[in-house]
Amino acid sequence: MGESGWRKSSRSQNGADNCVEVSKLPGAAAVRDSKNPGGPVLVFGSAAFAGFLEVRKHDR
Repeated sequence: MGESGWRKSSRSQNGADNCVEVSKLPGAAAVRDSKNPGGPVLVFGSAAFAGFLEVRKHDR
């Protein structure tokens, strides 16, 4: 995964140190801790990640 493929949430605040970054993959999404870009990466199938996002939209 190239570094240019990672993006932070649009809801991240400037200077916040509790963000995750997401990278779109074919049929999946990868998630990592923005404070540790060289650390572990979690990969979720597209359906699982879409379900997660849908839940988060309604959990404010």
